[in-house]
Amino acid sequence: MEREVLIKEITNNVGTLKFNRPEKGNSLTPELLIDMHLTLKKWAKNDLVRVVVITGNSEKAFSTGYDISAIPTELSPEAAELLQKRNPLELALDSIKNFPFPVIAMVNGHCFGAGLNLAVCCDIRIGADHIKAGMPPAKLGLVYHPEGLSQFIEVIGIAKTREIFFTAHTYTGKEIKEMGLVNYLVPANELSKTVSAMAEEISNNAPLSLKGTKKILNMIGKSSLIASEYLNDAQAFIAEAFNSDDLQEGQAAFLEKRNPVFTGK
Repeated sequence: MEREVLIKEITNNVGTLKFNRPEKGNSLTPELLIDMHLTLKKWAKNDLVRVVVITGNSEKAFSTGYDISAIPTELSPEAAELLQKRNPLELALDSIKNFPFPVIAMVNGHCFGAGLNLAVCCDIRIGADHIKAGMPPAKLGLVYHPEGLSQFIEVIGIAKTREIFFTAHTYTGKEIKEMGLVNYLVPANELSKTVSAMAEEISNNAPLSLKGTKKILNMIGKSSLIASEYLNDAQAFIAEAFNSDDLQEGQAAFLEKRNPVFTGK
């Protein structure tokens, strides 16, 4: 039997989603992201799941980012239709942001790239004190998409967003907490207990209050989105970087575990 890349559980009113690719650092595949989107869409149809917890099925990694090498060769008709409209990462992030009830990221290990973006889209983040986190696009030669940058600005502000994207630095424990990437840092052996206690506390509250508050907060958060008249310029910057020699150099350096030599071309 093929192993599930996303483990789904419901206990009382708490739904848990676990990335289940420990040998690959729980990197996010299109298959996993589509499964997450469809699961959250299903759970959103009623009030049975009043809190969602997202975590990695490994002590080493929450998620090390997006795995572009794992594009599926066979898709269900529903998944194929979805991919014609939006990419799987956008679908998953939107499902988290717009899930009617609170979503908690239980950051149990390393959290990079798209994995960190996914955590930032959750309403609350609680991490183990040994975790590392960072956004590496600048080391790869990529320009990050406007909505993703807006999601970071909403959580940690524009100054810290500039820092983590310009430096591509890897942050550890206390630094991660101080910049606001997590709400709490706790010892690894207390992480599950801490998250479970908060999830239970939230799930016992009034459903209409939880849903209404989240919707209003999301409305307020939209004020940090890029103005529509600038979207074409932003997409042009992204395309220029995507088609550059620097991107190929960044990818090669990453795979070869060496420092890249960028030329600006």
